[in-house]
Parts: sequence; C-alpha cells; structure tokens
Amino acid sequence: MGKLLIRVSPRASRNLVEMREAVVRVYVTTAPTDGRANAAVIELLAKKLGIAKSHLTIVRGETSREKLIDVEGLSDTEIAAKLG
Repeated sequence: MGKLLIRVSPRASRNLVEMREAVVRVYVTTAPTDGRANAAVIELLAKKLGIAKSHLTIVRGETSREKLIDVEGLSDTEIAAKLG
C-alpha cells in the first residue's frame, strides 16, 4: 500500500493533477462544501492512477488543503511513475 501526500486547490479553473517540486498538487473545480471537493479529488486521482475510487482513502486532512491518502494496490514507486 502506497501513501500519497497532496496539496489541494478547490475552486480552480480546471481539474488537474501535477507534480510541482516533489509535491503533488491537485486542482479541482468544486467548492470545499459538504465533502464535494474531497470526492472530486478521489475521483480525479483514481482516474489518473488507473485504479478504482474505492482503493483511495483519505487518512489525514479531511478538512485541510494538505491530505495524506492511502493508495491500495500500488507502491510508492508505482504511484510516482504514474503521476510523472
């Protein structure tokens, strides 16, 4: 099981996942109300990593911009390779 530390920017102009200075930045267009931004982050990461949404779990940072996510079925090396 791999771990992924991300920084989320809600209300962005587009949905995007990018590596910037060894930090994974996730931009989502949804607002951070009622968990909608978290759901959008999980959906976007699942699509980018090529795995099911159920394999991603927010471990820390449910209400924060910085989140720690468990990725089931992929190692840290595989995650880094898929995110570029």
